[in-house]
Amino acid sequence: MRKINLNNQTFDLHTDVFGLSVEAFYKNQDTSPIQVHAKDFDTDLIPVDYLFRNYDEMPMIEKTAIDLSDKKVLDIGCCTGSHLLDLNKKNHDVYGIDISEKSVQVCQQRGLKNVIKEDFFTLDNSSYKEFDTVLLLMNGIGIVGKVDRLDKFFNKLKEIIKPEARIYLDSTNLKYLFDEDEFDHYYGEMSYQISYKNYCSEKFDWLYLDFEKLKISAEKNGFNCRFLVQEHESYLAELKLF
Repeated sequence: MRKINLNNQTFDLHTDVFGLSVEAFYKNQDTSPIQVHAKDFDTDLIPVDYLFRNYDEMPMIEKTAIDLSDKKVLDIGCCTGSHLLDLNKKNHDVYGIDISEKSVQVCQQRGLKNVIKEDFFTLDNSSYKEFDTVLLLMNGIGIVGKVDRLDKFFNKLKEIIKPEARIYLDSTNLKYLFDEDEFDHYYGEMSYQISYKNYCSEKFDWLYLDFEKLKISAEKNGFNCRFLVQEHESYLAELKLF
């Protein structure tokens, strides 16, 4: 297994770090946290049990998105399936995709049969289409990576939704973290690595998008964009086709 050095530590490179932690918690109640590493920032921790939260434990943004969801729902980046489990109780027709194979397996073991390992950008629209609701929560817009991929994101959305569909996504405006002239690119374009125990991922791009930039890009691509609620520096938006 290839080795990787990070913060003066040596890790084994792994392509499914999130999945390792999710599987260990689900099967063995292992609460070892996921560590998030970014240049010029302190290491952050994700408590793995938080990924298994129920509706009552969710932030207001997520509760609002779940309450507004209707009929055939796709959760993009569904992780452990926490949102889908609640929607399933409400008799919605629920589907999920995630790039983490082990997370998908945990979802299936939790009773969510319509969850597959898939990248949103390569999703086969011949079999996954005409959703009434699409969820991108826990900064789900992050999968876009860079602002210059937003057009590709919106075009893919159009392939899989009904004309009257609603998309609910949340993100955070990171401008408060930076001085005005501190960056030479869009300040919400971040690069991360995550580690768990002695395993670490490759670097990956992750996008945080302020609401105004989301609105401008959405409207350019044929979507109405509506601000719903704010929680600290994060917000929930609703998108629908014009």
